[in-house]
Amino acid sequence: MKHYTRQDIIRMVEEEDVEFIRLQFTDMFGNFKNMAVTTSQLEKVLDNQCVFNGSAIEGFLSMQEPDMYLHPDLNTFAIFPWRPQQGKVARFICDVYRPDGTPFAGDSRYLLKKVVQQAKEMGYLFKAGPECEFFLFDLTQDGGATTETKEKGSFFDIGPVDSGENARREMVMTLEEMGFEIEASYHANAPAQHEIDFKYDDGVLTADNLMTFRMAVRTIARRHGLHATFMPKPKSGVDGSGMHLNLSLYNANGANIFSDETAQDGLSEEGRYFIAGLLKHINAITAITNPLVNSYKRLVPGYGAPVYVAWSAAANRTALVRTGLKNGKVNRIELRSPDPSANPYLALAVCLAAGLDGIRNKMLPPAKVDGNIYAMSEEERKALGICSLPEYLAHALDALEEDELLKSVLGEHFYQNYLTAKRAEWKEYRTKVSEWEVSQYLDRF
Repeated sequence: MKHYTRQDIIRMVEEEDVEFIRLQFTDMFGNFKNMAVTTSQLEKVLDNQCVFNGSAIEGFLSMQEPDMYLHPDLNTFAIFPWRPQQGKVARFICDVYRPDGTPFAGDSRYLLKKVVQQAKEMGYLFKAGPECEFFLFDLTQDGGATTETKEKGSFFDIGPVDSGENARREMVMTLEEMGFEIEASYHANAPAQHEIDFKYDDGVLTADNLMTFRMAVRTIARRHGLHATFMPKPKSGVDGSGMHLNLSLYNANGANIFSDETAQDGLSEEGRYFIAGLLKHINAITAITNPLVNSYKRLVPGYGAPVYVAWSAAANRTALVRTGLKNGKVNRIELRSPDPSANPYLALAVCLAAGLDGIRNKMLPPAKVDGNIYAMSEEERKALGICSLPEYLAHALDALEEDELLKSVLGEHFYQNYLTAKRAEWKEYRTKVSEWEVSQYLDRF
């Protein structure tokens, strides 16, 4: 992890000929926002004196109290490799503060920091690693986004079948130049679908990296005449894009607390408690990790995404939660339902909070399921106590309203604004008539 000082920043800005600095922060829905200043304002930036209009951001503040302050995290300083080499552009990821110097309760980065601190107070260091999929589609002649592609690639194909290979290579090189450690990149299952995996890290840094990752992927895609989308299910009939989250807790000695070599499946008691917490709160968690109406078009049988609430200690890709083994030891707990449209700060915050709840209360998960859940009949699943994830956004929001733990994690301000916005999204969706409905019913009725 970087540990930049104020003097380090001033020196790097001078030595690297940085001309513009972008102050980035994340809105309620996980979108990067920013304001740009020239380096003549660097002292002001470092003094936490940059102000923006919070009322312009949905879910932030009202017109009566609009002023918000951006406090840059110095360790997130990075120079954009894709910008000019003279008069370079750099950025900070910022925390959002009120004028009285208190953290803004609607800042999702702050919400994650609070849960990470709770883990530290329990003696745990939280780390996470994402597996993020996305599509690379063609652009229209005037640069508009489409869902069109000429390629027909599948898992691990290479060029020329994988026509996005060159773009993906540049994405990897760009990310590494920005300090990422890329573990793998490859063509995923659907035509034009790709995956780039980077190394796990501390929870807040992982969320920062996911935000930077999405920005860099979109930017480099455009340079190759392509549109990168993290929409969960942009096309019918093919797999959607997931963002599996690999979660780990370490003690003060640096040992992974999920591992127990004396257990038959290698999983510790704390690991079982953590899984139980995830499963207990999973329906409410889904409102955060799968935040779009479109997210639930991915969570259907037949397309590789998890549908059923169960866990496995084996390499069982039909289970929602499974443990990961490295050198015969459990090193992570993988949640397979999240998708890349999620706000990464919120997604990690609610998953960690749920797992900690399981540890605090020594919850026990149901019996593990190592068989193919997709191949089971409804009666077999019912006999094993296996239920399904929420089928629609509305169902997940109902679960969120009933989950007191997640309400406390989000806080009253964020919870109310998020719920209002997502209820409105669902209501708007319900009022729209789709092409499918017209094609099915117009002539028949």
